[in-house]
Amino acid sequence: MKYSYVRFPDNTEITYGDIDSSGNVQIRVETPVDGGFNSLGCILPSYTITEQVGYTQNQVADLLSFIQNNAHLIIEYATVGGFENAAAI
Repeated sequence: MKYSYVRFPDNTEITYGDIDSSGNVQIRVETPVDGGFNSLGCILPSYTITEQVGYTQNQVADLLSFIQNNAHLIIEYATVGGFENAAAI
């Protein structure tokens, strides 16, 4: 399943999937641009980049910083099946 985590004013969206049996969570970042999307794929908790198209190195660094600062929440939400199922709601 794919869940939306955040959408920024420039329409950049960060999504995540369910936690897998190895404890990994797939993260996807997409920003609409003329003719398609810039995209970034990342695996938590290792922060391994699986795909990077269209973003500058500074943009990638900023996105990874955001993901690192929010990883604990994303992993928690992925574990329980999305934000809507988190216990704190």
